[in-house]
Amino acid sequence: MTQRRGQGDAGQAFPIYITVVAGLLLLAFAYLAVGQAAANRNSAQTAADAAALAAALDTRDQLADEWVQNVLDPTKWQAIFDGEGVPFDGCGRADQLAARNDATAVCGVAPGLPPGYTVDVETNEPVGDSIVPGTESVHSKASATAVIERLCTFEPLAEDAGEDVLPQLDCKDKPWSLDPDDLTVLPEPEDLFDVHLAD
Repeated sequence: MTQRRGQGDAGQAFPIYITVVAGLLLLAFAYLAVGQAAANRNSAQTAADAAALAAALDTRDQLADEWVQNVLDPTKWQAIFDGEGVPFDGCGRADQLAARNDATAVCGVAPGLPPGYTVDVETNEPVGDSIVPGTESVHSKASATAVIERLCTFEPLAEDAGEDVLPQLDCKDKPWSLDPDDLTVLPEPEDLFDVHLAD
């Protein structure tokens, strides 16, 4: 009698066991699908961040070069520090960086002060097959904006200051006293401008 009851209990437990295992497998596949989507989304955001920063860094270097070329003409400094005087053509770099991250970019200039770039990317690879219908053709998208912020200020020279004097450049990390007769050591691009992702 006891033996028959034990066999009956085992028979009743088996369907429950199968149901629990099937539920766990379904849950595992769901987590896998979420993980796939999150990884694809993270890849898109990484591509957007890298592309926007690359575009801004390219233009920052151009602005720094423009300042160096006009270092003896302080009347042009403010315009350069305001992001003027060079074409904002860094979107080519954004396209390159997005392609390296297996994504396609749409890049545009972010006007204003500080100026910069906004980049929207879409991953070339879709999320892929999963238990969630339709994900096999879904491409992740992300957006990022990188800005170029001046780090230096200066006081314009008095009208009678003469041509052999340059304003002191007060930058974030140090002041620069510039000698028109000895310009061998000048601030680097990163001393003049900061490039960072906008909040």
